[in-house]
Amino acid sequence: MSREPIVRALNLRKEYSSGSGKVLAVDSVSFELHANESLAIVGESGSGKTTVAKMLVGLESLSGGALDVLGASRTHLPRTAAQRRRWASQVQYVFQDPYSSLNGRSRIGAIISASIALHATDKPDAATLRARATALLDSVGLPERFFDSFPHQMSGGQRQRVAIARALAANPLVLVLDEAVAALDVSIQAQILNLLNDIRAQREISYIFITHDLAVVRQVAERTLVMENGKIVDQGDTDTLLDAPSHPYTRALRAAVPGPGWRPRRRDDLALAK
Repeated sequence: MSREPIVRALNLRKEYSSGSGKVLAVDSVSFELHANESLAIVGESGSGKTTVAKMLVGLESLSGGALDVLGASRTHLPRTAAQRRRWASQVQYVFQDPYSSLNGRSRIGAIISASIALHATDKPDAATLRARATALLDSVGLPERFFDSFPHQMSGGQRQRVAIARALAANPLVLVLDEAVAALDVSIQAQILNLLNDIRAQREISYIFITHDLAVVRQVAERTLVMENGKIVDQGDTDTLLDAPSHPYTRALRAAVPGPGWRPRRRDDLALAK
């Protein structure tokens, strides 16, 4: 692991205006991400984890603090198309819902080819674009027959593979995966997590894995930050944090993960337990 981090965040702060005044969504969040490292940011809905991710890729402005990637500041939003493209070539975002994030009117090959062309340092012709797009699809486990498919013709897991391939087309240093497996069933989740581990081993890419689900964290991240109400309340080596959580909120999140023999409790069971 390199000594100099790829991403450095210092005292990140994000405020939103509301009818009653200011709402503090992120409060004094600091972390570093190094080369070929996977960092999970965990918390319930409203904890601020997705806001942190969006600040990193320039989808949200900072209200305070400092953020840099490869030593270059991202404290202010990009002002030019060239700057936005440079940011995107370094850090890519994979959204939770691949159906809404993919253009339903475009074929899969066109979606991947457009991303390749946008970030290519050369000017590939149509044949070269197709070859590169096909290779990218193959790298995420999708055969060439999907090249001419539309997103609605694919399953949720297949669409998420397309979203990952599109992100990889920029050859980024960091992938931000925002609840990237939350919309998938458990068996497909496992396939996507295994795919992400394979990609990381092949490309030496770094991940920031945003999730509310501690059940998947151990499979993808060496370090974990736990957020509650906009603040980091716990952090550390993932195995240590999950095996012996010190903060009550982390313990509550871990306790919410279904274990062997778990079954949903019926309402009458809950009434009898009171």
